[in-house]
Amino acid sequence: MSIGDDGHEPTDAELLRAHVAGDAYAFETLVKRHRDRLWAVALRTMRDPDDAADALQDALISAFRAAGSFRAESAVTTWLHRIVVNACLDRIRRRRARPTVALADEGPGEPADARDEMGERDTALAVTAALAELPPEQRAAIVLVDIQGYSVAESAATLGVAEGTIKSRCARGRARLAILLGQLRNSDGSTAVAP
Repeated sequence: MSIGDDGHEPTDAELLRAHVAGDAYAFETLVKRHRDRLWAVALRTMRDPDDAADALQDALISAFRAAGSFRAESAVTTWLHRIVVNACLDRIRRRRARPTVALADEGPGEPADARDEMGERDTALAVTAALAELPPEQRAAIVLVDIQGYSVAESAATLGVAEGTIKSRCARGRARLAILLGQLRNSDGSTAVAP
């Protein structure tokens, strides 16, 4: 489904309906429209590009097949994000092992930069490792609300839980992260939050 003669670009719901009706390109158009955010959610949840790619592929296959069951009780993007998060959580539950975090390959002679790239990388690795310590449900809530910037209501709709559940998962996750990442706040390496 492409832009019509009237210049109207189809909505997500129209694309999904067209896919269900047999349009060979409608689902592809829908995925292209939202792939960056879907990928970001999968990557932040899985913490590994290969695992995130596998989870995203699983999710898109599920969405492709289940499009006919979409009841329009939420936005299409909410439905897609819920499928991606659930695919990630399913993979995490099946795996139950912690993957290692690969460091970027950089050779000698890199140009000087005023930023402390090693410090930023160390911080990113510490945050990634701390997120890995959270239960998957808390991690998913933190990723959606604090990292991706979704509202509590959007996150609740995405995960299919009550808003209060998102708030409590975020609160518990943030409290745990404060303990795990306390050394990042203090130059002397001590934690500000007692375990």
